[in-house]
Amino acid sequence: MSNSVKNSDPAFQGVGQRVGTEIWRIENFQPVPLAKSDYGKFYSGDSYIVLQTTPGKGGAYLYDIHFWIGQDTSQDEAGTAAIKTVELDAVLGGRAVQHRELQGYESDKFLSYFKPCIIPLEGGFASGFKKPEEEKFETRLYICRGKRVVRMKQVPFARSSLNHDDVFILDTIKKIYQFNGANSNIQERAKALEVIQHLKDKYHEGKCDVAIIDDGKLVAESDSGEFWVLFGGFAPIGKKTISEDDVVPEATPAKLYSIDDGQLKLEEDTLSKALLENNKCYLLDCGSEIFVWVGRVTQVEDRKAASKAAEEFIANENRSKATRISQIIQGHEPHSFKSKFELWPVGTGTGNSGGEDGRGKVAALLKQQGVDVKGISKNSPINEEVPPLLESGGKLEVWRINGSAKTPVPKEEIGKFYSGDCYIVLYTYHSGEKKEEYFLSCWMGKDSVQNDQMMSTRLANTMWNSLKGRPVQGRIIEGKEPPQFIALFQPMIVLKGGISSGYKKFIAEKNLNDETYTSDGIALIRVSGTSVHNNKAVQVDAVSKSLSSTDCFLLQSGNSLFTWHGNSTTFEQQQWAAKVAEFLKPGVVLKHVKEGTESSAFWFALGGKQNFTTKKLTQDIIRDPHLYTFSFNEGKLEVTEVYNFSQDDLLTEDILILDTQAEVFVWVGQSVDSKEKQKAFDIGHKYIELAASLEGLSPDLPLYKVTEGNEPCFFTTYFSWDGPKAMAQGNSFQKKLSLLVGTAVQASESNDKSNNSNHSGPTQRASALAALSSAFNPSSKTKTGAPKPSRSGQGSQRAAAVAALSSVLTAEQRKRSDTSPARISRSPSPGPDTTASDTVKTKSASTEVRNPEEISTEKEAVEGDRSITESNGADSEVIQDLKMDEDGGQSTFNYERLKAKSSNPIRGIDYKRREAYLSDAEFQTVLGMTKEAFYRQPKWKQDMQKRKVDLF
Repeated sequence: MSNSVKNSDPAFQGVGQRVGTEIWRIENFQPVPLAKSDYGKFYSGDSYIVLQTTPGKGGAYLYDIHFWIGQDTSQDEAGTAAIKTVELDAVLGGRAVQHRELQGYESDKFLSYFKPCIIPLEGGFASGFKKPEEEKFETRLYICRGKRVVRMKQVPFARSSLNHDDVFILDTIKKIYQFNGANSNIQERAKALEVIQHLKDKYHEGKCDVAIIDDGKLVAESDSGEFWVLFGGFAPIGKKTISEDDVVPEATPAKLYSIDDGQLKLEEDTLSKALLENNKCYLLDCGSEIFVWVGRVTQVEDRKAASKAAEEFIANENRSKATRISQIIQGHEPHSFKSKFELWPVGTGTGNSGGEDGRGKVAALLKQQGVDVKGISKNSPINEEVPPLLESGGKLEVWRINGSAKTPVPKEEIGKFYSGDCYIVLYTYHSGEKKEEYFLSCWMGKDSVQNDQMMSTRLANTMWNSLKGRPVQGRIIEGKEPPQFIALFQPMIVLKGGISSGYKKFIAEKNLNDETYTSDGIALIRVSGTSVHNNKAVQVDAVSKSLSSTDCFLLQSGNSLFTWHGNSTTFEQQQWAAKVAEFLKPGVVLKHVKEGTESSAFWFALGGKQNFTTKKLTQDIIRDPHLYTFSFNEGKLEVTEVYNFSQDDLLTEDILILDTQAEVFVWVGQSVDSKEKQKAFDIGHKYIELAASLEGLSPDLPLYKVTEGNEPCFFTTYFSWDGPKAMAQGNSFQKKLSLLVGTAVQASESNDKSNNSNHSGPTQRASALAALSSAFNPSSKTKTGAPKPSRSGQGSQRAAAVAALSSVLTAEQRKRSDTSPARISRSPSPGPDTTASDTVKTKSASTEVRNPEEISTEKEAVEGDRSITESNGADSEVIQDLKMDEDGGQSTFNYERLKAKSSNPIRGIDYKRREAYLSDAEFQTVLGMTKEAFYRQPKWKQDMQKRKVDLF
């Protein structure tokens, strides 16, 4: 390797010495470092090498090298990129994982480095493209695919490129349009909004308008008119044509081939790690993905030959271009590789990512949130000195499982747990300006019986349902109590035995000695930790060898209680031991004993003096967070990692798994089906079983179910958390749209899969009335498969429906006054002041024919809501309610009608901003300040003041 480093390309000198991304473009068959300002731009005529460096265990770095090949790059240039990748790997000590990336078929891991997307551009170095500062803006049309990482592809700027199944982005010099195909995926629509924000910031200096065009849906006309004019006028678009891009390779049962002199030989034995020899290379064919595994002691030439053999294998098998090739080094196998083997002994590899990566991430996030992380260095594990804890001062309730019921634990006994019993713990608290929050957990003693464990889970589920799914629900096993749990009890003591009927019955049936703690027996209790999150006391065997010089112990012998201080204990530990003693036996007179001054009575109670340890046993908690999606294949759980995860990856329609190595969270989105929500714990159990077999994860780790909108601080600490983003209502697209606009916009989602786009102005009116009827009558007929809106989002949906109807009716009235007696709607040419800057409006195409069926739809909508008795009546009522100013400004309403409990409420407003509709004078009277002063305050303060005057 030293010779390889010596002869390596000068462009690779000093690489891999810092965490992050480094990129080279192949120019004249040489790697040239790319300017950071160009990261994320990839020209189709070029090839690139991307190095991603992450921290690993013990301070070492982990490396992923990707060579990206543009669709128009030359074969020689692509070959250079592959060769230089091997050379770069040699510089890094031959420890990198190598990935081949073809344009349009990039891996999720590669794309995660460039969120929200990479920008594919035409041209390349060889074609002499102009530098960015010399480039003129060019209108481009992109197809946008992917719900967590986006695959952007530039397509011809023509109507024929559009279809009903995909999401498109049209980037023009003054406005960015998003066209949502009628059958497109909601989550892809949401991700496209992130891309639009990126384009707006990067190429428009944040100063351009954004418009959403919904395929086949007519709401208003100006933006959709502009959109279709750019395509030469409106005309129906065609059906999607299936191309190679749309063919997703299927995963197949894994087959292992050994590689010898570039020749492949199929291994017939059952897949086991024992088959992989460290001086050979192997190819694992998984259908949609090819892994090249190289042993630690293989030579560079062997690795080159193995890579070439993989390329030839794909060509000979006529595999899809989407088939990925990854070359992995022994000891750095990813989860996706190990899961293909029936036998993979735990603890023999270093894993794909070291704990240092997770620790560094956690330390950075804790520091970002103002938590003191001094003393945390790159090479030292986080020792949980200041973990995120729940707010103190809440209400704590505990029940012990007894048969088929739960028995309340008396207040003075809360904090005592028996190893043979199971408990349910409910903590109710307030966090900042948030609503009441709940922490609900089952604690299961290591000696508890299975029936009690099942009953605790069942009863806790009942409580979770009765609290409308809001609590964080946890399963906690004795010995693996998380800091948040321990901190609830001051102190917490785990005692031997059990007092439940289930435990007593088990003891009797097995004819075992009952070692249950009694207040007048002999008991030895170790008191360790002095911080609020780790000060747990545990009863241990009452023998001398249980002692330790680094801890304090309580020795109970009949009515006597000794407190024993090890020579290495601190004053704080000794104080805490006294507090535990007072909790265990209130009012008792303590007999203080220091190590080396014990009386004969002390040793007699322990059965005589014996040697004991003088060294401290430390168990530093190493956190290494990974986020996974999952699926079931023939009943077997399969997981896929979400790389470089963020809060944006928590999509409301999904269930996700967050594994931190210290606990496992199952996060459940609000839009998930209620039956699926109930399966969250089962999914968590299956994941822990899988990770225990492949990664050596402890099967007793705390397991939590967390629902969207109720995330606790010890979950959000793994994200750069944005509170308003978490509380946004609606589906994924609606949430992103409201955040992009900055107001509570609710975009109407179409579930109509029809390709018929022939709608007219009156059709818009019918659609708007139907939407209004649906908003006020959720039980009315809807198409199957439509996501159920959350109750909290209904107000905004009604507001959106009324606003849409008002817009249509206003447009109709203007047309009548503008002379035209005909019932034909055409998109007007927008004037210069049509659209305000930096706003988003949902628009749609307009055409000319009114279908009789649509008239029927309008009639149904009108009859569906008693507040709209007939079409013309509805027009006047809605317009009267909205009271739009002549100049299009915001309406104002009377305070009595704006109140949340008004007897005559206003319809069609944004209910989250009731105060905004007050006149300036009434605003001053009601809230005691000007609007400007009010909106300068923090949001939580605004909400409190609004609550006081019934405007919240």
